[in-house]
Amino acid sequence: MPEPKARSPLPADRARRRPSSRRAAATAATGLSAAAPPQGERLQRVLARAGLGSRRSVEVLISEGRVSVNGRVAELGNRVDPTVDRIAVDGVPVPTDPGLRYFALNKPAGVTSTLRDPHAEQTVAAFLPPGEPRLVPVGRLDRDSEGLLLLTNDGDLAHRLQHPGYGVEKEYLVEVEGEVSRQAIGRLVRGVPLEDGPARALRAAQVERSRGRSALTVVMGEGRKREVRRMLAAVGHRVTRLVRVRIGPVRLDRLRPGEVRPLESEEVMGLYRLTALDQAKPSGQPSGA
Repeated sequence: MPEPKARSPLPADRARRRPSSRRAAATAATGLSAAAPPQGERLQRVLARAGLGSRRSVEVLISEGRVSVNGRVAELGNRVDPTVDRIAVDGVPVPTDPGLRYFALNKPAGVTSTLRDPHAEQTVAAFLPPGEPRLVPVGRLDRDSEGLLLLTNDGDLAHRLQHPGYGVEKEYLVEVEGEVSRQAIGRLVRGVPLEDGPARALRAAQVERSRGRSALTVVMGEGRKREVRRMLAAVGHRVTRLVRVRIGPVRLDRLRPGEVRPLESEEVMGLYRLTALDQAKPSGQPSGA
């Protein structure tokens, strides 16, 4: 009677690939594959791309416990989805979604602060940076006024920046006819009656005076139509030039008329802090714009 054939041994590589019963049970219990690739991007890479600094400086922020992801303190090596996860530094959201855009424009006089106007000779559409998603101007400036205008596709932020309830400061440099008295400046701060209700400046100060003209700074917490011009007319001074030089932490500085620049991460985070937003989300058109 012939002897039974011996069972051939498994190849060494197949034997190594066979999971132990304990490992198989763990895999079944978690529903995860032991060989599943890591999901998302490294946190330090996302923050560095968002402009928070070099990867090394971002790693320091994470090591110091100043970075959180979805409300939990982050650790080095964490992976995130920048389009979904809420990432914050010192409690302030960081706009990490690659679809979000934020720009500052120095609007020249004579340009309408809309994208389309059949009656306007020129609109801000002529100054939009090429190759970007649809951006919407934020912050009303009348045709004759100049200065800082924000452009973004961040709907939530745009809406809150324009909502008077958040009181985001807008600072203007204004030239007027005549010499402005202390009493007139006091009236601007106390409030003056306008046809659509009383209006008041948060702060006002004269910065220059010469024969027949004055220059002053006016800080407002809201932005009704031609509000600063109407307030000064109410105290007896016609505006000859009006330039917006600041919106919250964003300053016009040396941006020339018609120039556009991207906002720094710190500027965007400052706007989020002022408007109490907890997460940045892209939008095709800002609500309320």
